[in-house]
Amino acid sequence: MQQMEEKILREGEVLSDDILKVGSFLNQNIDTEFLGQMAEEIARLFAGKQVTKIVTIEASGIAIAAAAGMSMGVPVLFAKKHRTSNVDGSVYAAMVHSFTHGEDYNVMVSRDYLHASDRVLLVDDFLASGNALRGLMSLVEQAGPELVGVAVAVEKCFTGAGDQMRAQGIQVEALAAIESMSKDGIVFRA
Repeated sequence: MQQMEEKILREGEVLSDDILKVGSFLNQNIDTEFLGQMAEEIARLFAGKQVTKIVTIEASGIAIAAAAGMSMGVPVLFAKKHRTSNVDGSVYAAMVHSFTHGEDYNVMVSRDYLHASDRVLLVDDFLASGNALRGLMSLVEQAGPELVGVAVAVEKCFTGAGDQMRAQGIQVEALAAIESMSKDGIVFRA
């Protein structure tokens, strides 16, 4: 998505060779008009896949997933990183290591909300090491629905995680795919 690459170049900030700050428009201060464009592109990329549910992880993936869900006319389920009093013991759970926070989380979704009859699209803000998405894949595997693909706003191609998923036959679509980045600039995948 050319607009995503342009937005990253204009408003993003490379903090290190593996950290890109996009809080000004994507995952803290959300540009809602641009979010709508992102959602329409995700809907276009997965048109014909008969998605019945979008699954994401809290917190930064929720806005993108909700917008995509509205564009596609499907519900959105997000995995919680912490058990709360309104989540009973009947959950699917998976351990996830957060690249951003450097912490492990036991993410979970209620068994009431994810079913074998679903056709699931995973959506997140970043695909870096792939840990969050692999955790979501584990939840999907436990519940038994079909995984139809993965959509992310930004893929850090230099980690290899997205290509590993593609090699497994998973459709992975990134709105911007970064081959490398440094304080000197960003190189996007052609």
